Amino acid sequence: MAGTATNSRRRWSNILTCRQVLNIMVITGFMFNYMLRVNLTIAIVEMVQSVATNSSATNSTNSTTAIVPVHNHHFNWTASQKNEVLGSFFWGYILTEIPGGRMAEMVGAKRIFGGGMLLASILTVLTPGSCYWNFYVAVAIRALVGFCLGATWPAIPPMAAKWIPPMERSKFMANMMASALGAALTLPVCGLLINISGWESVFYVTGAVGIIWSILWFVLVFDSPAQHPRITPEERMDIENKIAEMDNNGKTMKPDNVPWRQLLTSMPVWAIIITHGCSVFGYFTVVNQLPTYMKDVLKFDIKKNGLLSSLPYFGKYLMAVIASYVADKIRKSGKLSTTTTRKVFTTFACSLPALMMAIQAIWGKTAALSVTVFTCALFFNGAVTAGYLSNVLDIAPNFSGTIFGMANTLSSISGWVSTKIVALITETESSFYTWRYIFWILVGTYGLGAIFFLVFGTGKLQKFNSIPCNSIHDKEMQPLKSPIEIEKEKEAMA
Repeated sequence: MAGTATNSRRRWSNILTCRQVLNIMVITGFMFNYMLRVNLTIAIVEMVQSVATNSSATNSTNSTTAIVPVHNHHFNWTASQKNEVLGSFFWGYILTEIPGGRMAEMVGAKRIFGGGMLLASILTVLTPGSCYWNFYVAVAIRALVGFCLGATWPAIPPMAAKWIPPMERSKFMANMMASALGAALTLPVCGLLINISGWESVFYVTGAVGIIWSILWFVLVFDSPAQHPRITPEERMDIENKIAEMDNNGKTMKPDNVPWRQLLTSMPVWAIIITHGCSVFGYFTVVNQLPTYMKDVLKFDIKKNGLLSSLPYFGKYLMAVIASYVADKIRKSGKLSTTTTRKVFTTFACSLPALMMAIQAIWGKTAALSVTVFTCALFFNGAVTAGYLSNVLDIAPNFSGTIFGMANTLSSISGWVSTKIVALITETESSFYTWRYIFWILVGTYGLGAIFFLVFGTGKLQKFNSIPCNSIHDKEMQPLKSPIEIEKEKEAMA
């Protein structure tokens, strides 16, 4: 029986290895993750009356105000209420970044990422009903969706630490940029659904897709090679032996608790956090705010051009894949150290967008140039996966979820700050000359990220990542000697 099972595993591994399955699930997972995030921003255009009225119904039996449809499945939400629904996602999202990363380190990324996606998908299906029921219930549902999805992003680095050899981690981290593909595909698909079946179908379809994906995740993905029932001995041995080299072949082990003092006083950690905050500040400003500039100042509605709307997202993912492949190739060749590689790609990913924003601030008075500049800025920024984004696995793989959660918390706040800055600067006048201040702020922000990482970033494993040990306590990470020994061990346990 053992031999039959082994032969079956080998047949499957000739088609797809367990690592390849993991890559596919992570890519599609981040596509659907972002789909659940942005579906409301598309559907709300159709959900809300273009001109708000005061015809909302008030329940006289209590103090709760129930916002009900005016006619034809539309709501009479005010601009303030509309922004409250959209913004509620952020307040839930920011609460679970750090806890999500730490929980993934403790109980495994499979449960955190998969559970977050499953719950968010179920809540998405419930969204239309909540909107018809009560405005504040709709706000709560969206906050809970953010709460669930906030834990998912920091869960992936801990999984990479157990599944991906050190010299291949840049490519794996590029899978997270599939969120850009999700955004690019969700825009036209949701628009089509609205035209065919109404805005409610956006939530039913995206929620159903998320539920199906979550089921597949729990069936196909496991927290480590040691836990995977279908992995071949050869693949498991290859992964675990390569990862064990980082831990000096069992001479060190993971601390039981997070070394908060060392972590919070580590400049390499802050290099990742600050640079991520600066990079995402620029990303959110370009994606969320600059379409307003194009429409109000240049009289060009980029959202009406599907190709131009999607091009920056496809470009960002393409650069992420290319840069990560090149980075891993360079590190394997030994031509550049991990530290130099990370600094080169981070500088590239932040400095060139800064240059693009400077060009925009000086000459960006035409729609053609502006579209080109914004697209190039996001394209170049995709190289962060080969820079600081993968660096979290270089310096502290045992606490990669916690560090990434800290970085994502700051980046989420920076995205909110960008909306406030744009609103403040353009409150009285929205012209090229007022927007120039925003472009120069982006130049400074991108530049700060590049300089901070260039000075304080490193690719060296930090001391707080592990502690010495005399024996291997974590059997899960113990390197295997041969496939034959594995089979004998399994037969003995049978």
